[in-house]
Amino acid sequence: MGPKTTKVYETLHTRLASGEYAPGDKLPSERTLTDELGIGRTALRQVLARLVAEGYLEVRGRSSYRVPGTVSVRRPEGVQPWRIHGERDLYENRWVRLQLWDVEPPGVKRFEHHVVRLHHVAVTAVIDDQDRVLMMWRYRFVPQQFGWELPGGIVDQGEDPADTALRETVEETGWRPKRLEHVVSYQPMVGMVDSPHEIFVAHGAEKVGEPTDLEEAGHIEWVPLADIPGLMARGELLGSGTLVALLHILAARRTQGLTTAQ
Repeated sequence: MGPKTTKVYETLHTRLASGEYAPGDKLPSERTLTDELGIGRTALRQVLARLVAEGYLEVRGRSSYRVPGTVSVRRPEGVQPWRIHGERDLYENRWVRLQLWDVEPPGVKRFEHHVVRLHHVAVTAVIDDQDRVLMMWRYRFVPQQFGWELPGGIVDQGEDPADTALRETVEETGWRPKRLEHVVSYQPMVGMVDSPHEIFVAHGAEKVGEPTDLEEAGHIEWVPLADIPGLMARGELLGSGTLVALLHILAARRTQGLTTAQ
């Protein structure tokens, strides 16, 4: 892409990432966009094709683009949350905090429930132009198992999770992502454990050195995305962050393929 085309890409990318277009919204016509952005139709289609490949848009028909993520199910009304009457600490160190909460579900007698508070975490899947993902082969002593993982780590106090994602990737792999996209926030064990996870996808990276976090770093390899289902079947993908990120990528690729075939 030339400078002008890149600028148009960044403009549309920002609009989509910021939510200016809601899920299900149809993008303005190619004629409207070419007039508004001052770009030729061929160059615009190059930009739109990249946004489709990255999962920001889906194609409906020959030249109709929509924002993906539409849902048909509505949020239920009238369902009441649990009441929290109090909480007390049982144990705490720099890594974990164990509490006992006094809770009352709707229509149920109140009781005490254990809650484990862990750190805020950011995980990154870096994809290159050969459809490979940057992964580490590591040993985890708790399950006593080797497996493949994505780089990630704890979000420091006051740190932006995107900065954490970038920092941890460099420290653990020696590769610096070129562009980060936040795809989802989730809780891995929502019934008892509080540990917010932020998942990022990066497209492209540059080698900036060797891993500096020797405790975390393992064997580094660019793993073909086509191998992910097989690695999953072999039980070699460790950690919910790794699975959520990779399943997101595979689902986006499948959706893109289905919409392109229509």
